[in-house]
Amino acid sequence: MLLSIISEINTTSWILSFLAAFVIGLSKAGIKGIAVINVVFMAIAFEAKQSTGIVLPLLVVADVFAVIYYNRHTQWKYVAKFLPWMIIGIVLGSWFGMDLPEQAFKICMATIIFLTIGFIVWWDQKKVKNVPTHWAFASGVGTLAGFTTMVGNLAGPISNIYFLAMRLPKNQFIGTAAWLFMIINVFKLPFHFFVWHTITKESLLLDAKLIPGIILGFVLGIKLVKMINEAFFRKMILVLTALGAIIILFK
Repeated sequence: MLLSIISEINTTSWILSFLAAFVIGLSKAGIKGIAVINVVFMAIAFEAKQSTGIVLPLLVVADVFAVIYYNRHTQWKYVAKFLPWMIIGIVLGSWFGMDLPEQAFKICMATIIFLTIGFIVWWDQKKVKNVPTHWAFASGVGTLAGFTTMVGNLAGPISNIYFLAMRLPKNQFIGTAAWLFMIINVFKLPFHFFVWHTITKESLLLDAKLIPGIILGFVLGIKLVKMINEAFFRKMILVLTALGAIIILFK
C-alpha cells in the first residue's frame, strides 16, 4: 500500500511534503506550537496512518540538528521524570492504533488536533497559569503525550504544557525537549518498522529527498526565534491547523 502511494505521488503531494519537512525544521529550531501543521500536511498528501511512518524519520533527522545546537541547555532531570510515562503511552498507542481503519484513524487524528487547539486557546487565555507539578500531573500528561506521538506524531503541544509547568527558560525548554523527543522518536522506529509496517525502503528514499526542507526550516527557525511576533503567529497557526484537520476528515 505504501509503495503504491509513494510511486504515484503527484506535484501537490510533493509540495505538501516539502512544506511539512520545512515546518519540522522550524519547529525543532525552537518555534513551538507549529508542529501540528506538518502532521496535517503529510496526512493530506498521503493516507493518515501511512503518513506517520513518513514523518517519523524526518523528525529524527531534525531532532539530531536540535540536539547538536541546543545540547548545552538540556535539563536531564526533567527528561528522566517525563520519559517513562511517554514510553507507556507509546506502547498503548501502538496497540490501539495498529488495527484502526483508515477513516477511524483520520477521525482520531482530527479529534486530537481539535482537542489540542482547544487546550492551547484555553491555556493562552488563562490569567493564572499555575500548572500542578505533582507526579500525577507528569504521569498523566506524559502518557497522553506518548499515546498521541505514536498515533499521530502529535505530542509536541501536549508535552509543552509539562515544560511550562517546570518554568524552564526558553533555551532550556528547547534543549530539554530536543533530547526528550530524539529519544522518543528513535524508540518509536521499531514499532513503525515491525508492527505497523509504515516505514519501508521506499518511504526512507522519499524522506531523504525531503531533508533539504528540514535544513532550510531549521536555519530559518534559528533566525526567527528572536524576531517573530508570537501572538499573531500563534493565532495564524491555530486557524490553519483547524482548517487542515477539517480537510483531513473529508479528504
